[in-house]
Amino acid sequence: MIDAKVIGQRLANLREKTQKTGEEVAKACGISRSALTMYETGGRIPRDEIKLRLAFYYGVPVDQLFYTF
Repeated sequence: MIDAKVIGQRLANLREKTQKTGEEVAKACGISRSALTMYETGGRIPRDEIKLRLAFYYGVPVDQLFYTF
């Protein structure tokens, strides 16, 4: 099951933990800053390609980041 708010919180926590700016993360992942904001606030869920990029960037498994168990 995918919960946009939970995913957003996980993404925001990872960015805070890594002390990266939204611009840095967005640029590294090839997305806009506004898209990253939407993902972090739970307004949108990224498509699969972006899920892979974000998980790789943060060094976490895709399922751990985007799926609830």
